[in-house]
This record gives sequence, structure tokens and C-alpha cells, in this order.
Amino acid sequence: MPGTDLADKEGVMADLELLRQAAAEAGRIAMGYFRQSPEVWFKTGDSPVSEADYAADRYLRETLLAARPDYGWLSEETADNRDRLSAPRTFVVDPIDGTRGFVEGRTAWCVSVAVVQDGRSLAGVLECPARAETYWATADGGAFLNGAPIRLKAGGERLRIAGPKPMIDKLPEEWQARLEREAYIPSLAYRIAMIASGALDASFVKPSAHDWDIAAAELILSEAGGQLLDGRGRRPAFAGANIVHGALMAGSGELLQAMAAVLERLDSR
Repeated sequence: MPGTDLADKEGVMADLELLRQAAAEAGRIAMGYFRQSPEVWFKTGDSPVSEADYAADRYLRETLLAARPDYGWLSEETADNRDRLSAPRTFVVDPIDGTRGFVEGRTAWCVSVAVVQDGRSLAGVLECPARAETYWATADGGAFLNGAPIRLKAGGERLRIAGPKPMIDKLPEEWQARLEREAYIPSLAYRIAMIASGALDASFVKPSAHDWDIAAAELILSEAGGQLLDGRGRRPAFAGANIVHGALMAGSGELLQAMAAVLERLDSR
């Protein structure tokens, strides 16, 4: 957090601890429904939402806003109140990122919570209780998994990539020979965190990711030494008037440069 004073840093650390505690409890709430045949509804675009999503969202909203009543609120499962645009900071929340996998009984889902100021995440937490994993980060404070610092792995000859097959297919042939493709990961936030921890090297992100999908994960990836960018090399901004993003790429190094060329061709259509 360049240029911030000690009080600001202490405030961010206090926000991080609040997020960690709240996300852990929200994860416990969600686990009470996991593999218990929760009731499921479908939103526009055939996107599922379960009673677990609503229960976790309700807990997070009540807990976080009680602790920080002047902060704004942006969540996938709460109607958007534009009053948040005048708040000093905003909670950006996905109570269960990867709901489709959650209702199918898969373990790759997480509670995603972040505190955002001026378009950037200052603190972010991914609570992944079905895998006993907790990721967190603060701006300029590093990224951690279960308390241990994490960094991107050094690139090797073989690289593991995730994301939509049509986008991966557009990478040049010289890259195709080096790639191992990861199977579908229901949670976008968890997929990005896997890059931060070294389990993946890179991922494409199809258009229409929302702030709540990536606000916490982007900070974790950045603090681990990676980047989440659009085809023009820009970081996404969060909690503004526009909360939907175009195609993105996550990773580092020369592979990320090759991925940028793919996104540039998509943008030029």
C-alpha cells in the first residue's frame, strides 16, 4: 500500500481479520448444506443458487455491515444498492463461488470476500472448507494459504492451463505442445487461487465475470507474483458502476504474453 500511513495499514489488517473470521463462519454454514441435497433455484442464464448461498450471504451481510456500517455492500446474492458508490470502502462478496459444483457435491468451491477502495482490493479471503484451505492477502502484504506464504511456481517446460477450450485452442502451436489442460473447475476464484499457489500456471477467463467472482482472487494472485489482466494489459477495477468484465487472462511471464495476443484477436472482432 504505497503512501499509506500506519493507521491505514492497521485498518486494512483489521479488515482482513474481520473477513477471515466471517468467511470461516460462512464456510461452516455452507458446509451444513454440502452434499445434503439443498434446495436449488435457477436465475437468468441458467445459473443455480442454493439455500446455502442465501444463508451464507445473510450471515456475511449482517456480520460485516454490523462491524463496518459505513462500508458499501456488493454481493452476488443481494440486490445492488448504488449507495455503495459513495462509501469509503466496499465489501465485495460471493457467498459461494462455484455454486454449480457445490450442488453437484464437488469440493472446488469457496466463500469469497474482499474489501475494495478506489477500485482496488485491499484485503481478500477465499475460504474453501470442503478442501480445508484458506487463502488470504492484503495489498503489499503478501499472499498466504493456511498461514504459509505462497508464490507462483517457476515456469517449466510443461505448463498447466485452465479455462475455456476454444480460447486455449487459439494459442500458437509452439505453446500447445507444452500445455497440459486442467479439467473444469467450478469456481473461478478457486481457479485463480490455484495459480497463486502453483497448482496451475495460467487460465483464461471467459467474458462476463463479475466483481464478486474475482475481487479477492485477483489480490491473492497479484500478491503471489501473478497478474489478472484484460487483453490490453489492464487490471480489472472493482466496486464501480460497472461490475461485469470482458475476457481476462491470469498467469505470468511469456505464456501470459501469448494469451494476451489471443484476447486481442477476440477484442478486434
